[in-house]
Amino acid sequence: MINLIYNEMIKIVRKKRLFIIMAIIAVLVALFTYAQVRQHEEAVKQAGTDDWRTQVQQEIINTQNRLSSSGISGEWKKFLHIRMNQQQYYLDHNINPTAPGAPTFMKTFAENSIDLLLPLMVMVIASDIVSSESTNGTIKLLLTRPIKRWKILLSKYLTLLLAISFIVLSVGVLSFLISGMAMGYGGWNLPVLTGFSIQGSELMTSGVHMMSQWQYIFIDFGLVWFVAIIVGTLTFSLSALMKSTASVMGVMLASLIAGAILSNMVSSWDSAKYLFMVNLRLTDYISGMAPPIEGMTLGFSMIVLLIWAILGLIVSFFFFTRKDVY
Repeated sequence: MINLIYNEMIKIVRKKRLFIIMAIIAVLVALFTYAQVRQHEEAVKQAGTDDWRTQVQQEIINTQNRLSSSGISGEWKKFLHIRMNQQQYYLDHNINPTAPGAPTFMKTFAENSIDLLLPLMVMVIASDIVSSESTNGTIKLLLTRPIKRWKILLSKYLTLLLAISFIVLSVGVLSFLISGMAMGYGGWNLPVLTGFSIQGSELMTSGVHMMSQWQYIFIDFGLVWFVAIIVGTLTFSLSALMKSTASVMGVMLASLIAGAILSNMVSSWDSAKYLFMVNLRLTDYISGMAPPIEGMTLGFSMIVLLIWAILGLIVSFFFFTRKDVY
């Protein structure tokens, strides 16, 4: 199995797609870094001052005034207390919460690339990992080797998992290194609020708590890796079923774009929550964004994605081990 995986990895490297993907990510990170730096400069200009300590102290005073009001619920009082503790932490540790930094950029970039950009990069690798054997006519030669078909397909899938992990790792490393050149590399211990949930039109704050930014980023990239694996698995399954790489890419591209559109349009279509492309934005659950359909949770979305991936693998292995290529 190790030799099979090694051979498959050699095929991927020779196609140079991994290097092209890294180049694309590096260019996009540099572009978005420049945009965020300009946005921060514009915000400072509009505020008329860059004295962040004065601004944070004023926010604490405003929060204390709101806490003294009798017109707010106990739940919101709990949230305001947590928010005030967060602001006080900034002052005590001399941390500018509005200053851009590499960790903050990593978090933002991961959350905005989880449902379209990163899946597209994964799709480039996974779309032809099996179908290219049929396109190039090497499938017959491959299957004449004294190795069971399921082992050949499994080696391709394990190789894909390694390639996907490398892509996600590259996103983290490149976004940190490139953005840090312009924004600095500090901010790993910056406290971040999480634990928000949406019920109907109300924001529930009973589970809100603070965690260090490095912990938040670790969770973010874990969810990004999970989504990349699911998208890669589904693309891999289509690649095993279809002979044309272009057809595989067309189906997956249409699905991902449809998911991005449906997420903003399916609030009243309850059955759409079982579509894999509607469940890709897992990072929204920890950042407090409203789910596409009421009642969806992080656990629900992860289970739906897992079911899609498992079914895709079962179908692909069943078809690949039984199809007649001669």
